[in-house]
Amino acid sequence: MRVEAQDITTPGEVASAYDAIVALGDAGELAAHAARMRAEFQRRTGMFGPEDAWFENRARAFWDDALSSQGFAELATPRLGDGVRAVAACIARAHRGFFLVEEVDERGAHLVDAWSGAELLVRHLDETQALVLEHAEGPMDARVTRSPSGPDLWVLPGAYHHPADALEPAIDVLVAARERGLTTQQALDALLRMELVFRTSSRVKAGFAYRVSQLARKH
Repeated sequence: MRVEAQDITTPGEVASAYDAIVALGDAGELAAHAARMRAEFQRRTGMFGPEDAWFENRARAFWDDALSSQGFAELATPRLGDGVRAVAACIARAHRGFFLVEEVDERGAHLVDAWSGAELLVRHLDETQALVLEHAEGPMDARVTRSPSGPDLWVLPGAYHHPADALEPAIDVLVAARERGLTTQQALDALLRMELVFRTSSRVKAGFAYRVSQLARKH
């Protein structure tokens, strides 16, 4: 299977290229590799299944992780056409952050990364993403990639939104993670595990689930 694309420049084409790469692992030639990557993602961030109300959101977050952090986009490259290959190369180097949405307009959004301090202006991939960012009340664990044919930046479709009341305790966790010398993956994966505790524990407040005491030390 070889996926072809031409001159990836528009939001729709970027999103389509992402979907084409995912398709190679979702039910394609690279499905076995994707299954191993899914198991690794769940080992790091917590178990989830189709019966969970949050399954779709976690599954999308997994694909962001697989394509970038776990190298699936690079693995898929030989099976991609030139245009999609260019997108894959950008996705493989996507910047992961713990973003606060500062401003949103019809073209895009201003994001501030509470982990690295980076401030980014991103364009919307589609109307759904625009609405989600416009109504985002809490921080999001997301990956931002650049356009292969220009200066535009894009939030990948698997951005994972934490609850609004988790922001303050999550920032405390990030401060401790930085003091302990943890990597971006270690720090943000820890927050994903804490978010899962929050979701699966009835009547638990965010401050109980997002705790520095649950943060591993660097080995």
